[in-house]
Order: sequence, then structure tokens, then C-alpha cells
Amino acid sequence: MHRLLPPAAVLLLGLACLPARADLALAKARNCMACHNVERKIVGPSFKAIAQKYAGQNVDDRLAQKIVKGGSGVWGPVPMPANSQVSDADAKALAAWITELK
Repeated sequence: MHRLLPPAAVLLLGLACLPARADLALAKARNCMACHNVERKIVGPSFKAIAQKYAGQNVDDRLAQKIVKGGSGVWGPVPMPANSQVSDADAKALAAWITELK
């Protein structure tokens, strides 16, 4: 039994990393990375800048709506286009992932 504990711990730690990877993959699959980057501004703000701006606020639903419907005026003159290819569930998952970034 004691021999199983270290491999089990490694497996659990690895599984804990999956949601972040899955949502980065989702951001890539939904073409978010054409305008955004995790660390730096491209056309739109970095995901980490978004997380910092809204730290401590309950904005996941509002961000999810921005992901689907687009918006303007928050991050400068370049508007974020609507992305109707992103489902509400995917938008909520992306918003939650973005706001959890440090």
C-alpha cells in the first residue's frame, strides 16, 4: 500500500493541472489566441491583465457574455468582435479560467 502512495500523489497532482491545460486548448480551439495571449498584449489584452483588472470581483458571467457578444471601450479603441461559435458553456469555462490566472 505504501508503494502506491507516491505514484498516486503524482497522478493527483498531474490531474490538478488538467483544467488549465484544457482551457488553454479551448482558447486555442475557439481562436481566442489570434488576438490574445496569456502573458502579453497582442491585439487584445493578455489574459493575465484581464485577471488582474478584475481580481476579487465576480465577473465570470459578464466576461462570458463579452466572449460571445463582443464589446468595446474597456481596453482601448479596438473592439472585441462577437464570437458566436463559442457556446455559453465554453464562454463560462474560458471566463473562469481567465479570472483564475495569476
